[in-house]
Amino acid sequence: MDHAVNSSALGAVAASGLSPLDLFLHASIVVKLVMLGLIGCSAFVWAVIVEKIILMRRVNREATEFEDRFWSGGSLDDLYDSDGAKPVHPMAAVFGAAMGEWRRSARISGVDLARGGVRDRVDRAINITVSREIERLSRRVIFLATIGPVAPFIGLFGTVWGIMHAFGSIAAMHNTNLSVVAPGISEALFATAIGLVTAIPAYIAYNVATASIDRFAERMEAFGTEFAAILSRQSEERS
Repeated sequence: MDHAVNSSALGAVAASGLSPLDLFLHASIVVKLVMLGLIGCSAFVWAVIVEKIILMRRVNREATEFEDRFWSGGSLDDLYDSDGAKPVHPMAAVFGAAMGEWRRSARISGVDLARGGVRDRVDRAINITVSREIERLSRRVIFLATIGPVAPFIGLFGTVWGIMHAFGSIAAMHNTNLSVVAPGISEALFATAIGLVTAIPAYIAYNVATASIDRFAERMEAFGTEFAAILSRQSEERS
């Protein structure tokens, strides 16, 4: 360790102040790398937060518009041709999967649409589609779950490393005056602060995003159950 360089850095920080930029510029290379890594993670966390907010608002709005068309009393075949055949949002995908399975079964010669096999296939199509759509909506949420608990420890590593170097530089200066000690310790603690600033939004966003996705999953499942009941009733009427 270059005591002369580190001692000069401590003196420079003491003279220039304890602004975040000064703390970063005068930190050791390892602590700088830790800070940059955490800042990058923080930027990605906020990108995921914004993306999930926009995504969940959009899919809920599209689901509401689709349900309005579904319950308007129009033809289900026409709705399938316009929305279900090539779905562009999760609710239409659930409808398209169930309706597509029911229509394929109806084309089978001599099939009894009211029998349990057809209902089971429709239910499986709904469940598989709901699971696939929830997996798509949950993409990158696991990153928030990882950053939340890990970021503080990464910051703590930078703090421990920085304090080790700070004490080595202080020893080289043979001066324990608070004005000399404080800058080096502040640089190290700044890494932990960045870790917390990164972790807290990630942890909160993970819980909020998970709750929002779970509510939408329940909405899709409820719609799928209602639609399966409608198809079952129509099948019995045809028999």
